[in-house]
Amino acid sequence: MSDKITAENLIESLVDTFVEKKKSVPFFEGDKSDSVGSQINRLFGREKPVHHILGGGKSADVLLWRNKKISASVLTSATVIWVLFEWLNYHFLTLLCFALVIVMLAQFLWSNASGFFNRQPSDVPRLVLPEELFVNIATVVGGEVNRGLRFLQDAACGGNLKQFLIVVGALFAGAVIGSWCNFISVIYIGFVAAHTLPVFYEKYEDEVDNFVYKVFGQMQHHYRNLDASVLSKIPKGKGKKHE
Repeated sequence: MSDKITAENLIESLVDTFVEKKKSVPFFEGDKSDSVGSQINRLFGREKPVHHILGGGKSADVLLWRNKKISASVLTSATVIWVLFEWLNYHFLTLLCFALVIVMLAQFLWSNASGFFNRQPSDVPRLVLPEELFVNIATVVGGEVNRGLRFLQDAACGGNLKQFLIVVGALFAGAVIGSWCNFISVIYIGFVAAHTLPVFYEKYEDEVDNFVYKVFGQMQHHYRNLDASVLSKIPKGKGKKHE
């Protein structure tokens, strides 16, 4: 008889994506024991440290607050930018023009200060951005965009139903969040989450893993009750037998 994708198998497959157990226990059978913390391994089947999963290097150090001054400076800068655009309703062109005016005013005073004090004119420092900076930014942004596109296409064409449903659900969640606030706020929320959730999880990973597994344990319990009281009483159609 040909295999069929049932609701139980589908939900079990989705749950196994988030929680990797030390014992192979089907989701809809469950363990009768109340001690669920002993069966949990790590979320998403993680075996490597959080720092390694985040890519290592300086970027992971910033996200995990290895250098608190740099991490605090980055988060503070993002907060200031968000306040300027979201709360004070500034526009990018407005801030850019104000910044250029301040820079030009500083250079004007610097270059003409010698005349007021009867001194020889001093050389005003010129700000020149290296071309390699823009090339590196374009390369990094282009690489990340292409990697995201490859991931979406692999999820759509790879034949992995579990991964496909998770990606679609994440995109729908992003669409719903985007309807609640504008793009800048969404970026800021993601930026703050990236600088707070990893370090929180690294510090309390055992407690978080146990809590998540207990939530899925409650889902098992509620499904068993629903299956015993409702689903098992629904008559099922007879499938055709295959020789």
